[in-house]
Amino acid sequence: MAETRVLVTGAGGFIGSHLTEALLRRGHPVRAFVRYNGRNDWGWLDACPRDLTGNLEVVAGDVCDPFGVRSAMAGCDTVFHLAALIAIPYSYHSPSSYVAVNLNGTLNVLQAARDLGVRRVISTSTSEVYGTAQFTPITEDHPLQGQSPYSATKIGADQLVLSFFRSFGLPVVICRPFNTYGPRQSARAVIPTIITQLLTGDARVHLGALHPRREFNYVEDTVGGFLAIADASGVEGEVINVGCGHDVSVEALARLIGEIVGVEIDVEQDPERVRPAASEVDLLQASHAKATALTGWTPRWGGHEGLVRGLTSTVEWFRAPGNLGHYKARAYNL
Repeated sequence: MAETRVLVTGAGGFIGSHLTEALLRRGHPVRAFVRYNGRNDWGWLDACPRDLTGNLEVVAGDVCDPFGVRSAMAGCDTVFHLAALIAIPYSYHSPSSYVAVNLNGTLNVLQAARDLGVRRVISTSTSEVYGTAQFTPITEDHPLQGQSPYSATKIGADQLVLSFFRSFGLPVVICRPFNTYGPRQSARAVIPTIITQLLTGDARVHLGALHPRREFNYVEDTVGGFLAIADASGVEGEVINVGCGHDVSVEALARLIGEIVGVEIDVEQDPERVRPAASEVDLLQASHAKATALTGWTPRWGGHEGLVRGLTSTVEWFRAPGNLGHYKARAYNL
């Protein structure tokens, strides 16, 4: 990528802010596209180290607005498209908003990239598009199954991305991260839900279904996957998993976090947090063989030992009062 100007959509979010900082550390001028609001709030980019902000340009807008997307992309060589609605329970409540952002927003990014002739678009998918694993480890050839309105819109977005490659030769790659965790993750995800409840003095942890098995990837690994895909040659039109291949049940995960925090916990299933039975994804475990073969990427935080290191780092970030104060631990976040 050399020192090319890049656009990151969803740059104020969890993964987007970490990716933006990593790009700035590599010397890239970054145009960060964040959701407009009247408070001039840049999300987690407000915490970006000041020594990195010299090459940072923040643009507020909405991916649902094609004019704003095109304006933000002008002059950028590479696009990392992360802007999306991602909370599964909220997609039951407001599915039309997921169509607007995840489908139409992606279409706006693709059309602008085609018109402007960008070098590469790296579009963000999700392991949820696979549904409950029919075989493990899950390769990119695994069937796709929309078990929630969220995952259905991400499947649709992925197919739009690939259609622009096949129809117009647009240089696109799909990065498909499995569950990512780490500092700054929102409370709609299970790991912050567990940590914030424990750190605010509640040893009885309220969760949804306890049996599903997931693999969890520390955010530095996910960011490394994005960068490796951006640097690789000859990967246009590919879908690439980014995951470590180590899975754990939600209940075992909660108990492991309790050990790291130093609290003996009770785990309680809260009916309000349980997904409809046919919507619950029971097992996700990635194969990263394709990522390694095409880009050289391998997880640095994989296996049980990597999970413990990553969770310990995440807990320490949440322990800081200024960070924990961003979360409402006792409120169920859709």
